Amino acid sequence: MTRLSADERRDQLVEAAIAVMIRDGVAKATTRAITTEAGAPLGAFHYCFRSKQELLHAVIDRIMRRTLVPTTATATEDDGRSPYEIIRDTLHAYWDGIRRSPAEQMVTYELTQYALRQPDLADVARRQYAHYLAVFGEYLEAVARAAHVRWTVEVPVLARHGLSLMDGLTLNWLIDRDDAQATAALDEYARYLGTVAVR
Repeated sequence: MTRLSADERRDQLVEAAIAVMIRDGVAKATTRAITTEAGAPLGAFHYCFRSKQELLHAVIDRIMRRTLVPTTATATEDDGRSPYEIIRDTLHAYWDGIRRSPAEQMVTYELTQYALRQPDLADVARRQYAHYLAVFGEYLEAVARAAHVRWTVEVPVLARHGLSLMDGLTLNWLIDRDDAQATAALDEYARYLGTVAVR
């Protein structure tokens, strides 16, 4: 058996947890099911994670980072595009991540609902959306830098507005898979952001 470092084992367990949640649902992602999926001893879970809460935070973070990587990369480019083009392109880069991983996106919604129904896990949902807001705020600031603009709406307010819109748009798309309507809505949101960006 290959001996893994603590970080490697942790990564393995996070990926196993995501696989179990996609296949069987969040409620069935027990520590035993996760370690079995990973081919790891049960004790490995408690060695890598202090609690199930910590694992759920790691799962949310992993899924979100996979979705946002192309967005961040696009937002930091400065190649002469107009503010609207930069905004539109970053939104489309984000959306490409959603379209590539619908099963993982479904897990994030299920995780939220599951956590809200478990008194000992309610903090997972709160931290999940606080994290989303922080990342969306960072995204807006990166776009402003790349486009050489400033926002006329306070970033925390703009981030909450944007997160609410993208969250709803993602859930709607997971239900109807209407790419044309999703793209049209993204472009409309990009146009709105263009109206609150000034040089």
